Amino acid sequence: MTFLLLNQTFYPDVMATGQYLTEVAVRLIERGHQVTVVTSRRAYDHPETAFAKSEIWRGIRIIRIGSTGFGKGAKWRRAADFASYIVSCCARLALLPRHDRVVALTTPPLISFVGAWLARFWRASFFYWVMDFNPDEAIAAGWLRSGSLAARLLDSMSRFSLRRARKVIALDRFMRDRILAKGTVAEKIVVIPPWSHDSEVRYDPAGRERFRQAHGLDGKFVVMYSGNHSPVHPLATVLEAAERLRSDKGVVFCFVGGGSEWRKIKETRDHKTNDHGPQDYGQGSAGLREESAGCGTRSAECGVWGPSTINSQLSNVLCLPYQPLDQLADSLSAADLQVVVMGNEFVGLVHPCKIYNILSVAAPVLYIGPRPSHLSELLDGLDQGYLRASAAHGEVDGVVQAIEWFRRQPGLSCRQAPDRVCAVFSKEALLPRLIEEMEEGCRRDH
Repeated sequence: MTFLLLNQTFYPDVMATGQYLTEVAVRLIERGHQVTVVTSRRAYDHPETAFAKSEIWRGIRIIRIGSTGFGKGAKWRRAADFASYIVSCCARLALLPRHDRVVALTTPPLISFVGAWLARFWRASFFYWVMDFNPDEAIAAGWLRSGSLAARLLDSMSRFSLRRARKVIALDRFMRDRILAKGTVAEKIVVIPPWSHDSEVRYDPAGRERFRQAHGLDGKFVVMYSGNHSPVHPLATVLEAAERLRSDKGVVFCFVGGGSEWRKIKETRDHKTNDHGPQDYGQGSAGLREESAGCGTRSAECGVWGPSTINSQLSNVLCLPYQPLDQLADSLSAADLQVVVMGNEFVGLVHPCKIYNILSVAAPVLYIGPRPSHLSELLDGLDQGYLRASAAHGEVDGVVQAIEWFRRQPGLSCRQAPDRVCAVFSKEALLPRLIEEMEEGCRRDH
């Protein structure tokens, strides 16, 4: 069976969707299938970095296409990059031979539309793996106006992808409900969450110490947000808490990852701070501000940050880029408290896949977001002894109190992962289920 996989990120990019798709491709190869991946030459969060145009890696044929690299500094830049990628992708796909199965993810938004049409032309089976749900996400974020011509057009494209799909893979029950609301037949939707990276991510005491020493965190209580920094994961409440605790030299807020909001935090910090290395971060300052950025009256929730709204200086913020998968256990283990955030409007539109690796390293968790959600249900179901807390957006007092409570808990550097939950969301539990769905009827189709 021949598989064509479509997504803007793939090995060696460190973006989460690329990592998950890479693991799917490797497993398909191991099961004797032929796999071709069409992806981007540009690293998702560092468009100045270019990968090889094509290569064979572990038996997978990887075709990387060019696009503009304006970056994410403005809506038009991002739109231009997405549009140029789609055009280049269509041109390259036109030269490919027929494949039996087409699998499309959601980066860039609605690449699934291209995959659905290609599968229809080839008379191939189409599988839609919904990592985030657009254009609904863009509308909720204020990037698109509901009812506008663009929103209606993109919604029509999304519905076409859903209709053409042999299977639609949703990441949680809330996303399934959003997909059902589009008129999708329930029988074709399967809920399979992303998995933890079992072989790479486990609590590592030695890695914890390496990371903390490398970044001057010895003796600090480290509050970490790790992953994509996007308006769909509003950080306003976390940063307000950092401001409240700015005079407490024992607490450091560490932002690890990338995305538009991470760059705003880092650029502000670089502008305000004379950074002389990892031991010097605590001597600098970073004035941060909150802007609505198209979120209307929801600015306190959307939490888009720039250079100067908070009229104070934060000396307790450390920004680090995405960590390679083979070093992810070190950074996640280094935190004394992991923060997971979900915007009020985005339940069922995006999925917080970072939670599974956090549970694998048994880190205490502070959830900031709405109830009910996949996160609230997952955390509420943990064993009573697992350290976790939750707060709503804007509850800064509650977040500060929670941080102080976590600081008083003993044994934060000696942890035991919740085996029952980790087993449910493990790679070896979920990846075979996904492969089974993609292989459904292979003999009959072939």
